[in-house]
Amino acid sequence: MDMEVLGQEQSSEQLDLEEISRKISFLDKWREIFSFHRLRTNNTTPQNHEGNHISADENEDGTGIPQPKGQGHLPSSGLCSIPNPSIISSKLGGLPISLAMAMKLRQILFGNTIHVFSYNWKKAYFRFHDPSSELAFTLEVGKGGARSIQMAVQGSIIKYLLFTRKGKDCNFGSLCEISKKEQEQALAAALAGILWAAGAAQKATICLVSEDTYIASTPDYSVDNFTERLQLFEFLEKEAAEKFIYDHLQCFRGEGSHGVILFLYSLIFSRTFERLQMDLDVTTTQLLQPNAGGFLCRQAVLNMILTGRASPNVFNGCEKGRSQETLHGVLTHSDVGYLRWGKDALEDDRLSQVGSMLKTPKLPIWLCNINGNYSILFCTNRQLLSDWKMERLFDLYFYSGRSSQKKLVHLTIDTHSHHWERDQQEEKHGPRRRFSPVEMAIRTKWSEATINWNGTIPFF
Repeated sequence: MDMEVLGQEQSSEQLDLEEISRKISFLDKWREIFSFHRLRTNNTTPQNHEGNHISADENEDGTGIPQPKGQGHLPSSGLCSIPNPSIISSKLGGLPISLAMAMKLRQILFGNTIHVFSYNWKKAYFRFHDPSSELAFTLEVGKGGARSIQMAVQGSIIKYLLFTRKGKDCNFGSLCEISKKEQEQALAAALAGILWAAGAAQKATICLVSEDTYIASTPDYSVDNFTERLQLFEFLEKEAAEKFIYDHLQCFRGEGSHGVILFLYSLIFSRTFERLQMDLDVTTTQLLQPNAGGFLCRQAVLNMILTGRASPNVFNGCEKGRSQETLHGVLTHSDVGYLRWGKDALEDDRLSQVGSMLKTPKLPIWLCNINGNYSILFCTNRQLLSDWKMERLFDLYFYSGRSSQKKLVHLTIDTHSHHWERDQQEEKHGPRRRFSPVEMAIRTKWSEATINWNGTIPFF
């Protein structure tokens, strides 16, 4: 039954209750979309936006009605669910993506050219919490595979704000006092730094979405109305790349921008397909893996963000696999480290253990993978990992990325308390306390640590 029937004079008794509910649900979805984004019918053409999908992954190709161009502003697009999506002019001067490039991109991501990103990936972008709040320097992160990338970028944002930006004190208070402009500067610096490292400190490639489409659908390639509009911009200086990102930051931080996918594309093109093939090994031939209807990042993506190389494993250097094949691990200490703990992890599996290159980074910041959930641990004392005396008693801050977290968790780590003192302290808080996953992750780095949550209920 069409929507127009609702306007006809028809007795409600004649309508099936389920049909009424379906119509109300359908109308509510459209009402919410138009209300939230303040769409105006006099300058917007109805489209099949992804944000209008009734179910998350319905109609994955996202085909929609093309938008008229011109009218004194950048055109709207079927890509996004906001009235002014971050679409650049095709005259900006980038290199338009080709079918061959798009197919290589799909192949390295999914292992085929048919799969496209799920809805949770498409709606993911980089958005900070409110400025001048205790979480002002942290990103709001969503669900799904894009979350791991957002949290990895979060580590680089903290790196910039605490240890590399000029003219600011490196303390916890300075993090909480940043303005919106400082948030934007931090995001641009973090993204540019990651891309520059992936480009072997020689170049960075930035992908943006243009108003024109450069690729048509073929039997071997499924369009998503996003990848086909890419323009690639190459920079031979890190500062130039950072300025370009800052000038086009809405393309990464705007709602509907597909900002996380854009960054991942930029990461791949910065690294180049040739380097990626050398980085990977027989255990990892693609960067994403299917999971519950979506896709999760493999370790190679996270290592590429942390170290610049898409190493598939977390041990140091290279190791021999079970069939004597060469497996690629981490070759150098990274600025931001990595800790991992899972309740089902096999402690005697040497190939799954995080090596010292990631456990002991140059700066006291760690991306944590705890039971498959990503979070951040950091210390404001730059000397923590360079002076052994600093590791006797120190503070760490923990950001889980959960929407329920309103302030950072302050942890005090004591690595020199006697084991019987640690046991007594843990018993005071009950038998479950010693099994907090956060504590277990910390103890993969400081095995004998006593951890004081300073009044916060431990995360389980």
